[in-house]
Amino acid sequence: MDIGNHTLSTLFAQLGLDNEPTAIQTFIKEHRLPAAIELAQAPFWNQAQASFLQEAWRADSDWCDVIDELNTLLH
Repeated sequence: MDIGNHTLSTLFAQLGLDNEPTAIQTFIKEHRLPAAIELAQAPFWNQAQASFLQEAWRADSDWCDVIDELNTLLH
């Protein structure tokens, strides 16, 4: 079990996305979400990414803080 401190960079890497700071900023600018759509339900995730986000959140894992940060940034 990974118990390290997670950042947006490590979350993007976990999701299989480019985790360079400029790539993260671009992703956030290009993937805005309406308030009614939950993060894990966003249409731009593949099934594995959506499952990871949903399961990590439901399990109250050590990823929750950074997932919440991403959720805020996308909304």
